[in-house]
Amino acid sequence: MKQTRMNLRWHLAVFVAVLCLLSGAHVALAQTKVSISHIVIGPNQVPLWIAHEQGIFAKYGIDAQLLDEPTTGDFQFRVFGTPAMIAAVAAGRDLKVVLSLDSGRVINHLVARPEIKTGDDLRGKRFGVTRIGTGFWIFSMLALEHLVLDPKRDRIDIIEVGGDTPQLAQALGAGEIDAAMLDPAQSTQLQAKGFTLLLDMTPANISAVQQALVVNGTYLREHPNVVEKVVAGLMEGIAFSLSSANKDIVLKTLMAHLKISSPTAAESGYRAFLARVNRKPYGSVAAMQNLQRVMALNDPKVLNVKVEQLIEDRFVRRLDQGGAIDRLYSAYGVQ
Repeated sequence: MKQTRMNLRWHLAVFVAVLCLLSGAHVALAQTKVSISHIVIGPNQVPLWIAHEQGIFAKYGIDAQLLDEPTTGDFQFRVFGTPAMIAAVAAGRDLKVVLSLDSGRVINHLVARPEIKTGDDLRGKRFGVTRIGTGFWIFSMLALEHLVLDPKRDRIDIIEVGGDTPQLAQALGAGEIDAAMLDPAQSTQLQAKGFTLLLDMTPANISAVQQALVVNGTYLREHPNVVEKVVAGLMEGIAFSLSSANKDIVLKTLMAHLKISSPTAAESGYRAFLARVNRKPYGSVAAMQNLQRVMALNDPKVLNVKVEQLIEDRFVRRLDQGGAIDRLYSAYGVQ
């Protein structure tokens, strides 16, 4: 009973904070330090960067430290692709998805060297991925599946480049690989240099990898009040990023983090964000099951993971059912 009353007080405090923010009131909240690591750099992370850099987390009493490199061992929060999470759970980690930044819809581009003109030309070529088993490898397998190509049968050499999409784009530009799946922003830059867009995955309407806010299970059980504040802050980061009034800020944020200088490429990244953003950021069991199917090609033990048990959506559901999400969008002028 005591714990129930304590949780109710924290839930009320977060809800009141949201209402005060939407009414323009200024409330000074005690700051709780948290660390949020993220190992993927792409348009989907815009709300995270915005929530941190625009002081939104601080409004909810969260002093967030963003770690833009992989962390080893335990962590409090991490924004990363659901494939990495499933692999970690299969290896024994206790993790939960508390918010999904994007719908999981695959909108990446398959880009190839200028001399490669069709999917058939990929036979016998070098196909770059970040790491086998992770998000861009899954995107790549789905793209090849869509083109009715099989890496073994068609002698397509899958090469691990490491890093993230900027490194894939650099490797493709330098001739170290012949093709790769890229974010639309990097794709636009390379197309301007004569590289071939072999496939835009958007029309295929395939859902698989979601970028999610994942929390350590122990931390979730011990600090649900802090998790709720982080979720609320990131939810406002989504609303801020969707507001047309904030487009210039979002574009500058994209250019800084994606390390791109072309306004056209930044605009492409912005459109990619809008196409995938999860306005009601619940995790998708169907998307996780689809990527689990592809992951099993490389690591069969992931089939032992019950993906429906990995999603903890009570915080998003509370904001949604209480009307806070709709009020945030209304306050930011988001249709």
